[in-house]
Amino acid sequence: MSTEKKKSSIWTPANVVTCIRIACVPVWLLVAELVPAATDSFSGAALGVAVFYMLISLTDKLDGYLARSRNEVTTFGKFLDPIADKLVVLVALAFLLEEGMTSSWVLFIVVTREFLVSGLRMVVASKGVVIAASNLGKWKTATTMVAISGLLLVRCLAQASGPHTFLLGLSDLLLIAAVVLTAWSGIDYFSKSWSYITED
Repeated sequence: MSTEKKKSSIWTPANVVTCIRIACVPVWLLVAELVPAATDSFSGAALGVAVFYMLISLTDKLDGYLARSRNEVTTFGKFLDPIADKLVVLVALAFLLEEGMTSSWVLFIVVTREFLVSGLRMVVASKGVVIAASNLGKWKTATTMVAISGLLLVRCLAQASGPHTFLLGLSDLLLIAAVVLTAWSGIDYFSKSWSYITED
């Protein structure tokens, strides 16, 4: 009985929301690839793709709130939540790259940072040390998701319109800021881990 209860304890509301977020990512990608960007006029379908992505992104705040407010922070949640965040960002960036709306350098920097930090976490954890996530990482994720949302909104606007040009420029600036934060947070984590990875 106690074993059964222990097994089911990972399925907290927060972890269920996280799992739903992960499950929604391939669904969103399928829908996004089926919906073309607007050309001469506004596209309601492309707007739906952008709104769908925003809702998926916002569940990150929801599961965090549920876990803290209900005092149900679990190891499973700590493992799954960062994976969900990475999927939401990387899949969307890959889609935007496919659409010609971002640079391969953006994806390269983001992926490199994630590989680097994941490797560092494993090395540091093997020494029994946990380095807490900094606010830089949270700002990095939030800024990246906002920039991606902006670029997805650009797809629903008529290409020759003023709003299209303005929002594209603003979103590109936000994406540049997100890339800077991505690199900065990676360097920050590396500097915090340096003493542990250079130990004999």
